[in-house]
Amino acid sequence: MVPHLSDQKIIRLSPPGFGSALPPGFDCSVDAYRNWLVGELGNLAQPIDLVGHDWGGGHVMRIAMDYLGLIRSWAVDILGAFHPDYVWHDLAQAWQTPQVGEQAVAQMASMPAEALARRYESLGMTAAIARKVAAGANGEMGRAILALYRSAAQPIMRDLGTGLPRAAAKPGLALIATEDHYCGGQTLARRCAERAGAKVAILEGAGHWWMCQQPKQGADAINSFLAKLN
Repeated sequence: MVPHLSDQKIIRLSPPGFGSALPPGFDCSVDAYRNWLVGELGNLAQPIDLVGHDWGGGHVMRIAMDYLGLIRSWAVDILGAFHPDYVWHDLAQAWQTPQVGEQAVAQMASMPAEALARRYESLGMTAAIARKVAAGANGEMGRAILALYRSAAQPIMRDLGTGLPRAAAKPGLALIATEDHYCGGQTLARRCAERAGAKVAILEGAGHWWMCQQPKQGADAINSFLAKLN
C-alpha cells in the first residue's frame, strides 16, 4: 500500500515479537505494547498521523484514547473489537486457552516456511508478503501472541472500549473491510466509530488483509482523510 500513499514520509514500526526482538523483561501485554508505542512516538518528529492494522490498530487506539498529545490523527481497521458486544474470533479464543494455545503456536512455529506462506496467501496476503510473514513466525512470536491475546481476553477489550469517546479529541478514521471476519464486523465498527468521532471508509469486498487485496483503495481512503487535515 505504501507506494499509493500521497505523503511518503513514512516510518513503519515493528512491535516487539512481531518482526523485532523481544526486549528483556517485556511481558507482551496490552499495556506493555501501549508503553512501547509511547516510547517510539516520543522519538519521532511531529506531526504524527498514526495508522495501525489489526493489533497494531489496537495499540494505536490506546494512544488515541490516552496519549493524544503524541499524535495529530489516527486511523485503524479494528474499531469493532472495542465494542461491548465483541466476541473474540475462534483462533484468538484458542490462543487464550491454556495448553490449546501453546499447541497452536507450536504447530505454527514447526510448519515449513513454504507451507505456512501458502496458508497465509490463502487467507488474503500476497505471495511476497506471505513469505515475509512466514519467515518471522517463530517461537518468540508465538510467546508474544499468547501473552498479548491472553492479556486482552474479555472483559478487557470491553473495558478498554469505554475510552473511545476520548479519541474523538483528535481526527480519526475507521477503515472497515466488509469481508474482515476478525474485528467484529461492519455494524460494531460503525458504532465504535460514532463513539470515537471517527470518519468511516468502507473497503467493499476486502478482507482482513485489505492492504494486500485493495492497496490503492485503502491508500485512497487514508489520503483523502489526511488531505482534509492540512
